[in-house]
Amino acid sequence: MREKVVVITGASSGIGLVTARELARDGANVVMVCRNRDKGNLALESIRAATGSTRLELVVADLAVQAEVRRAAAEIQERTKRLDVLINNAGAIQTKRTVTADGLETTFAVNHLAYFLLTNLLLGHLKASAPARVINVASRAHTRTGIDLDDLEGKRSYNGLVAYGRSKLCNVLFTYELARRNENTKVTANCLHPGVIASGFGRNTPGLFSMAIRLVSPLMWTPEKGARASLRLARAPELEAITGNYFDENGKVTRSSPLSYDRDLQHRLWDISARMTGLA
Repeated sequence: MREKVVVITGASSGIGLVTARELARDGANVVMVCRNRDKGNLALESIRAATGSTRLELVVADLAVQAEVRRAAAEIQERTKRLDVLINNAGAIQTKRTVTADGLETTFAVNHLAYFLLTNLLLGHLKASAPARVINVASRAHTRTGIDLDDLEGKRSYNGLVAYGRSKLCNVLFTYELARRNENTKVTANCLHPGVIASGFGRNTPGLFSMAIRLVSPLMWTPEKGARASLRLARAPELEAITGNYFDENGKVTRSSPLSYDRDLQHRLWDISARMTGLA
C-alpha cells in the first residue's frame, strides 16, 4: 500500500478508524472523511501516534447532505494527485424516520445515496489512477428485506431495521451495477459484510434499540476483527482484477441474497439514484 492513496468515509471510529489506521501503518496516504471535525482530528492524531504516519488528511463532511458530499469530492480531488482505493464505510441507522437537509430519509441518504454520489463524483479520479478499487461496506442485514423502488424512503410505513436492511441491499445492488458498468476500466467494485461489530454504531439512537445494542455488545466482534474484510479487499494483490463480488466477514467471496442479483433491479435503482442525486 506504500504511496497509494486511500479515501475512507466514517473514519473517526469503529471499523473505519481501524481500517484507516492499518492502511496508514502499511504506508498508504489516507484521506479520512469524517462528519465531526473534533472527532476527526482526534482520530487522525491517534493514528499518527500509533503509526508515525505523516500521510494523513482530514476531510470534514456530513454525508447526509449532498452539497457536502460534492464539496468533499472536490476537496479530495484538489488534495490528491491520484486515488487508488475508495472505501465507502460510513453508515447510520434511525429508529424513527427522520429526513436530511435535502428532505430525504436519513438512513437511505447516508447508507446508499452518499455511497452512490461520492463514488460517481470520484470515478474519473479512480479511472485515471487505475488499477483502482471501490469497496462498499454493506451488511448481511440486506438478506432480511425486500425493496420497493416506489418507496425507498419508507414514506408509507417506517421501521428502522427494515430501512437499514434495505439500504444495505442498495449497497449490494449498486456494487454489482457499478462493477458491470466499469468492467473495462480496471476500476473494480466489491462489497462486504464486516460482521456484527461492537462499536459506537446505533448507540446514539433513542429507546430500546440502543439498549439492545448495549446488551449484546459483549457478544459482538471487535472493530479490529470487523476491519479484516475491508483491509483484505484494499490490500490483497490477488484481488486487483476481482470485481462484482460480495465478501463475508473473513474476506471470502460468498453469495449475497438472491434478490441482489436481479440485473433489472440493479439498473433501475441506479437510474433512480442518479435522479435523486442530480446526476441525471
